[in-house]
Amino acid sequence: MKDSSSLHLKVQELCDCFATSDPLKEMSTIEKEEEHDEAALKWLALAVLHGINSNAEKIQISEDKDGSIQVSAKYRKANLPSPGSAIGKKVIETIRNITHLEKAKGATPLAFGFRNNSMELYVSAKDKKGEKKVTIEFP
Repeated sequence: MKDSSSLHLKVQELCDCFATSDPLKEMSTIEKEEEHDEAALKWLALAVLHGINSNAEKIQISEDKDGSIQVSAKYRKANLPSPGSAIGKKVIETIRNITHLEKAKGATPLAFGFRNNSMELYVSAKDKKGEKKVTIEFP
């Protein structure tokens, strides 16, 4: 198992790195990246940045039984660029590793900081009948 604290730190470092970029533009190119583990971390950082910049209530990534990945944000109903199936699965796995949500259903607060900002995100995960969902709620 990967050290989840280093994954958490890496996501925060990527947020710092991409803080001045356009997260949606960067997210739309993730599916083409070859290194899925790094791409999952990058996509997660960009999703958090997008949520912060857009005053999102929450962002949800889900995997259907057929392996397809959907991403949505709630501020106004909107779909975000999908990282694709392979990277999307890694995003869900990475979030679960960082938060230690190992059971089929669970939730936990996640302290998150980058640059001079800090906040507490709320992460929930649910696996039901072959479908997986992870939701990040913003303050």
